[in-house]
Amino acid sequence: MRMNKVAIGTMRPNFLILTPACVALGIATAWYAGAQMDILNILIILVGAIAAHASVNALNEYSDFKSGLDLITVSTPFSGGTKTLPNNPDKANVALVTGLVTLGITCAAGIYFLFLRGIMLLPLGVLGVIIILAYTKWINKIPALCLIAPGLGFGPMMVMGTHFALTGSYNWASFFASLVPFFLVSDLLLLNQFPDAEAEKTVGRRHLLITKGARASAEVYVVFLFAAFIAVPVAVALGYLPLTSLAMLVLLVLAVNIAKGVVKNAQDIPSLIPYMGKNVMINIVAPVLLAAGIAASRFL
Repeated sequence: MRMNKVAIGTMRPNFLILTPACVALGIATAWYAGAQMDILNILIILVGAIAAHASVNALNEYSDFKSGLDLITVSTPFSGGTKTLPNNPDKANVALVTGLVTLGITCAAGIYFLFLRGIMLLPLGVLGVIIILAYTKWINKIPALCLIAPGLGFGPMMVMGTHFALTGSYNWASFFASLVPFFLVSDLLLLNQFPDAEAEKTVGRRHLLITKGARASAEVYVVFLFAAFIAVPVAVALGYLPLTSLAMLVLLVLAVNIAKGVVKNAQDIPSLIPYMGKNVMINIVAPVLLAAGIAASRFL
């Protein structure tokens, strides 16, 4: 029983809700393109995507425990790890096995769609596997790559991958839609690094916060945040997304509030934490609203 709790804990189940939100966006662009919705294929996509997210979480927990990072970070609702392994130090291998098994599930789903839709899905799949395996140990030491890797995983790879799995092709609608989670999820990981930056520096990480500091990182955060909102009207103006996609822009008020809070409190972690919570909210709600707006256009 304890082994099961450790496996579930290292997958960080509270954070996995982000995955269905991003998959929903790929489903919406496929629906907008006129694809027939196959429930079985959608379920396979969802299982594979959630497994990918669980895999990177579990492997991150394993690496952070083995490096000693989990022993020196202070947990917040959004950072510092789950402390599952520090509380169960004899079960570290459970996290490793969990990460590899869930990665295997993701690969199985990808192979299924390779046979179903064709070889053009392979580049996204290979890049996704590389990011999952390399994120904690290597990508975290390359600032620019560490910044964009999470966004690539949840944006182009997840959204465009879902679109391709349902349609057998890529299009500009799925590309522009994928920019929303690309920028937002990159921001999500960036902001969640603020409380742990000093501890992560001691174990050799070199992400943006460590190399450029809190102020510069807060400025990058703001640029990425508003880039997510600029991408949608640009796509609408170019004719790639329907006018109803602009429903996502109701979140601009929240985005402005978060941006101001992050810039003001970049060096005050206790005051920053409420904005980290709002940032999680916008990461989940924005893709869902955009997906709903895109799908609604089929009925208007």
